[in-house]
Amino acid sequence: GGGDVVMYEAYVEGHEFTVGILGEEALPVVEIEPVGELFDFESKYEPGMAVETVPARIPDELAGALQAEALRVHRLLRMEHFSRVDFMMDADGGVWCLEANALPGLTGNSLFPKAARAAGLEFAELCERICLTGCG
Repeated sequence: GGGDVVMYEAYVEGHEFTVGILGEEALPVVEIEPVGELFDFESKYEPGMAVETVPARIPDELAGALQAEALRVHRLLRMEHFSRVDFMMDADGGVWCLEANALPGLTGNSLFPKAARAAGLEFAELCERICLTGCG
């Protein structure tokens, strides 16, 4: 089953951003700038292959819009506790939701803990908050 089903997506070139959600709170926006042309596996996991700026160097209005949209996607997909939503902004300023991550990375190089740190949450406190949101 399903061998005759094809899904395709438009390629969107532009600036990549991600927003973590913790409970019902959007974390600061992270801007991702790959050193190469694409934010591929190597760029994502090899130190120095991408520049991740948090909070993103964007107008407050855009940051607020990305945070609100990430929270809307989080709720729409009925995600619970924590998630991360990735966006691309094209050359015309249009914002595209790329994907929602129900289990964002929690390593030292991961984007979610970096955003939490920018919000004043150190890693141990972040882990505690994740556990508490799961219990309540």
